[in-house]
Amino acid sequence: MTTTLGSDWQAWQESWDRQQECYLPDREERFRVMLDMVEALVGPEPRVLDLACGTGSITARLLERFPTAVSTGVDLDPALLAIAEGTFAGDERVTFVTADLKDPEWVSLLPYESYDAVLTATALHWLHTEPLAVLYGQVAGVVREGGVFMNADHMVDETTPLINAADRAQRHARMEAATAAGALDWAAWWRLAAADPVLAEPTARRFAIYGEHAEGDTPSASWHVGALRAAGFGEAREVWRSPSDALVLAVR
Repeated sequence: MTTTLGSDWQAWQESWDRQQECYLPDREERFRVMLDMVEALVGPEPRVLDLACGTGSITARLLERFPTAVSTGVDLDPALLAIAEGTFAGDERVTFVTADLKDPEWVSLLPYESYDAVLTATALHWLHTEPLAVLYGQVAGVVREGGVFMNADHMVDETTPLINAADRAQRHARMEAATAAGALDWAAWWRLAAADPVLAEPTARRFAIYGEHAEGDTPSASWHVGALRAAGFGEAREVWRSPSDALVLAVR
């Protein structure tokens, strides 16, 4: 990889994917299951809210699989949004909204009153459980009747400490081997962005907002299921699982 990617948005997307896969080797599998459930429950032409969208990873896979889908991406990160907006520039199926999900008025910025599906992955662990429960209530208000919400994220089962420790050790060994072979980790990827002439300014704004890394919570899948039911979803359960992560699906 070159040290300067500039406005080669596809190169940035691929770079972000490789960095994320360093931590999440089964990342594509969770996306596949997520889109399987979208098709099964709301059909192949969904209006989707890509929540905490980052570079638009979910939106890219959504549109590849469902070309007539429509997506609204919401995020606060200026650098990741710059990549997303550059990638999907001119695509009338996609809209991006800059919003803080902890702002009680963020829903008012959306271009549609309701969505068939709200999807998010590896993002909401930046929130603590109390604001996350509030967010789930807001999400329930924008998912249409019969629509779905899905969250794929770190969801640790604290009742299995030996299994958790073994998985953690294996994951860290795998990540160390990958970075030793030249893969970019989180910190190295952001150093690349900060040194790039196109992304340097939005990256500086990003760190002014978030700092190095926000410290949220990683409650169990059962906590998410309970919080989603309490928020007004009729059904909710885990539909995919790795040793450390899960995909929780809720139907409005």
